[in-house]
Amino acid sequence: QVQLVESGGGLVRAGDSLRLACAASERTFNYFMGWFRQAPGKEREFVAGISGSGGYTYYADSVKGRFTISRDNAKNTVYLQMNSLKPEDTAVYYCAADRVSFSLRPRDPARYEDWGQGTQVTVSS
Repeated sequence: QVQLVESGGGLVRAGDSLRLACAASERTFNYFMGWFRQAPGKEREFVAGISGSGGYTYYADSVKGRFTISRDNAKNTVYLQMNSLKPEDTAVYYCAADRVSFSLRPRDPARYEDWGQGTQVTVSS
């Protein structure tokens, strides 16, 4: 089982930026990695995903153009750069690993085998 640890969350104002990081306990260069989020009273939703090589990225429509997912396989770390944050981005953000290098269903949380414990992001208006 891959251990995933998220960091970088916090309390910011609308329009600010944050960068989340997800550090893995082992090499993940051949794993598809995703970011999900869950707001109070809502289901967990897909935010962004990236293939093992980093050559393919996917985004939810709600974050496209504002968020950027990237990875540094030498550091076993995946990042989520979040710009122009909005109050509706407030949620617990989770990192997840799918043990394939390329996913045909990157938005499906059931595809991911390993999950981090999450980091809280709160955006005030």
